[in-house]
Amino acid sequence: MPLSFAAADKGILPDRMILALAQAGAIQKAYAFAPDQVQPASLDLRLGDTAYRVRASFLPGPNATVAERIEDLKLHEIALGDGAVLETGCVYIVPLIESLALAPGISAAANPKSSTGRLDVFTRVIADRARGFDQVEAGYHGPLYAEISPRTFPVLVREGSRLSQIRFRRGEALLDAAALAELHARERLVDADAAAIGTGIAVSVDLSGHSGGNVGYRAKRHTGLIDIERRAGYEIGEFWEPMAARADRSLILDPNEFYILASKEAVQVPPDYAAEMVPFDPLVGEFRVHYAGFFDPGFGYSGAGGRGSRAVLEVRSREVPFILEHAQTVGRLVYEKMLARPAKLYGEGIGSNYQAQGLKLSKHFRTS
Repeated sequence: MPLSFAAADKGILPDRMILALAQAGAIQKAYAFAPDQVQPASLDLRLGDTAYRVRASFLPGPNATVAERIEDLKLHEIALGDGAVLETGCVYIVPLIESLALAPGISAAANPKSSTGRLDVFTRVIADRARGFDQVEAGYHGPLYAEISPRTFPVLVREGSRLSQIRFRRGEALLDAAALAELHARERLVDADAAAIGTGIAVSVDLSGHSGGNVGYRAKRHTGLIDIERRAGYEIGEFWEPMAARADRSLILDPNEFYILASKEAVQVPPDYAAEMVPFDPLVGEFRVHYAGFFDPGFGYSGAGGRGSRAVLEVRSREVPFILEHAQTVGRLVYEKMLARPAKLYGEGIGSNYQAQGLKLSKHFRTS
């Protein structure tokens, strides 16, 4: 039976509604979901059995399918069944195991998983005839593909690996400035005494070194590969250079280098809401912040073991050196209503890796 909604129902679909979509055939898959694949407000997407190395990134546009563009641009095919290495500086397209047959009122948006972003693996989801990355129009029927381009570390992936996640929504449920201010007054979404609230809550960078004296990590070049499925399998020092706080609490971003930093604010997402980190303003600096922007209901929430969690910032500088200052605004957190409260919140026994986090690398690195 398809999901039914009242005309006024708007918001992000929670875990049990995602499962209902699958049961109704709106999410189609070659084999059953993995036990932890459905998250409180999103679904992890799995790689299929073949990767196509292509000459360049692309969007199919309104008159083409992704498969047609792959035929035009592919250099070679790579079998992923037993695992394969995706090299830095290359672009790969991988058909995903999941495909969609959405009802007219349901749309979707994708994002890299947190661990993917923290490895500097640039990943976007593409749908047939799409005009934009990571966006699936309401009523879409068709396959999904992942564009994957490792930027710093070569990665080992296999069929079933999960690099991206997708959210399903009905209508528009983004909180405006007034609703967001009211929610912050009730729930204290960030721990800043004077939070800057507009269409989102401003998030700034912490360069004070209050967490053990380090302000972040800079990725090393020419390292070994990282197996996406290997948890706590790598020494931090083989892949990352810790960065100590400077006396002036600033950091010069070198061109084309990748950094892991943390927000000054502790963030929380109440159970009836989902959040996303979006760029603050593309005109404020020559850098990109936060590849992986989804924050699930319960992230940092005291009732789910949080006490507020720092947002880890994945930062890549662009063509010129750029100076970041402590407490400089680098992003904004926007909130949307959930259609219903999830059955389980982020951090409630569902394998959440980053609850109550501070400055933290991806789950692939040993912490002691």
